[in-house]
Amino acid sequence: MKHRRCCRLGWLFVFVFAIRAQAADLLIVLNKSDDTASILDAKTGVVRGSVAVGHAPHEAEVLADLRIVAVSNYGTRESAGHTLSLIDPDKALPIGVIELGDGARPHGMRSLPNGQLIVTAEGKKELLIVDPKERRVVSRIATGQDGSHMVVRSPDGKRAFVTNIGSGSVTAVDLVSKSAIKNIPTGQGSEGIDVTPDGKEIWVTNRAEDTISIVDSSSLAISSKVKASKFPIRVKITPDGKRALVSCAQSGDVVVLDVAQRKELKRIPIGQEAVSGSENRLLSGLGKSPAPVGILIAPDGKRAWVASTNADVVSEINLESLSWMRRLVAGKEPDGLAGIFDAGQRRL
Repeated sequence: MKHRRCCRLGWLFVFVFAIRAQAADLLIVLNKSDDTASILDAKTGVVRGSVAVGHAPHEAEVLADLRIVAVSNYGTRESAGHTLSLIDPDKALPIGVIELGDGARPHGMRSLPNGQLIVTAEGKKELLIVDPKERRVVSRIATGQDGSHMVVRSPDGKRAFVTNIGSGSVTAVDLVSKSAIKNIPTGQGSEGIDVTPDGKEIWVTNRAEDTISIVDSSSLAISSKVKASKFPIRVKITPDGKRALVSCAQSGDVVVLDVAQRKELKRIPIGQEAVSGSENRLLSGLGKSPAPVGILIAPDGKRAWVASTNADVVSEINLESLSWMRRLVAGKEPDGLAGIFDAGQRRL
């Protein structure tokens, strides 16, 4: 009997392992005009499905140790969003909604090692800590700043850094004491943000002055400022910490920078034009620019994806040759990106 039980457990382990090993690498693309999340096979670029989410979704984040994706339903200028959608990307199905309160206008998100989620509530000037399992907000931390928009966390999960577009600043937050530590003036229109893998530097794009501020995470002071192309709106650091990718919405290109030298290596034009009707979208007024915004880098550092919100295209970059590999089509007004790689392994 004991032998049979061991055999059954052995076969069960093999079966579960086989299912996990077969799980596809997935690219999740949020389509603001469609109120959907497109699920693409990250290797082939083929669309596997589409999931209805809340109104005007902006950012996506994979929950820690789970193949579940949270989506921030930001809403529009006229109607502020107030929910997060939870989706199962493997099955392309919605699995839950988290209510954040009227006027929250949620945007940037990052998962925490304990399974919780930090979310900016731009409409409330707050950073929220959300428990996805309990479907509720567990803490609200005031930033006191205008336009609290994007957020990153330190590698150890003890601190968060929030960009404030209207105030031109970054708020450093202690996630242990659940309190704001300092508001750091970074530049006009501070929006995009990322942290280096070693946690020592915070890179911030200042879209209204075409610069990138680099903040020392220990002193919470700006160590240097770098000139960028027009309207730098997002920044992502490669997993090895050597390069930074900056999407520039007005000039329609992606700037590649050497992190250590603070030096521009290359500008990669998107090579697409805005589609008809984009003049009525959130990033109107950019002429024919494709308006590249969302950036996602694969965990192996070999590829990146850039969503051009006014061109309805997601472009895949070869980070070894710094050239375009292919163009992917998801939905209308693509923006936020997330990815699940190697059966659940991903970059935090």
